Amino acid sequence: MKKYLVIGNPIEHSLSPKLHNYWIKKNKIDAVYDKKLINEADIEDLIFQVKKENISGINVTVPFKKKAISFVDELTSEANESQSINTIYKENDKVIGHNTDMAGFELGLRYVNYDVKDKKIFILGAGGVVSSMILVLKKMGASKIILSNRTKKKAEDLKKSFSYLEIIDWGKTPEFDMIINATSLGLKNNDEIKLNYLDIGVNKFFYDVIYNPKETIFLKRAKMFGNKAENGKMMFLYQAHQAFTIWHKIMPEINDETIKLLD
Repeated sequence: MKKYLVIGNPIEHSLSPKLHNYWIKKNKIDAVYDKKLINEADIEDLIFQVKKENISGINVTVPFKKKAISFVDELTSEANESQSINTIYKENDKVIGHNTDMAGFELGLRYVNYDVKDKKIFILGAGGVVSSMILVLKKMGASKIILSNRTKKKAEDLKKSFSYLEIIDWGKTPEFDMIINATSLGLKNNDEIKLNYLDIGVNKFFYDVIYNPKETIFLKRAKMFGNKAENGKMMFLYQAHQAFTIWHKIMPEINDETIKLLD
């Protein structure tokens, strides 16, 4: 039986095992997918287990998407461009680090029919997934990408890779069309991002990478003030779909039943 894992810290919220095991069963694959809470010191050995074929594939989530890079043998072009990996597998005796977040984010936006072309995008956070989002937003024609992070140095580090980024202090709110919460604020029920929703106005697009809980305070408030709100469920679903296809050489089905599974 093949073994697959999602690793991160925190990890309890992850619905990856639920989704992957559902697809595994549907496609009659002899495999199991689990989640594992780890510390940074555990990454090297887990990736070595992929090399030894004790583990067939790993998904990487917060906060290890950049840290895992140094332990793989090779990066795909997407992983190299974003300097972020969320999918690991062995191919031709090499451990490959791949990024399915970029495709997941783009397909998720297309699913909800939001066109970022000529729009001002404001991103909160500078973690592993953010570089993927920046690349997609730029490719899709966003006119401006503004970023704010609690630790300003991390935001400034991203600007070294993406010179067109505009960095602002945490707590400040620029004018925007779309705002993305790419922080972990919202995973806990009482987590709140301080925003003056009254000043922001209406008809903006609020997007939260978090999908469990399915409605964070950030999204609830956005709706109360007349804005469109979406969580990261479709991004999560599409990035998982890509990883599953790479690992099993089978393209699983995304339908109403699959989407409902994550509610």
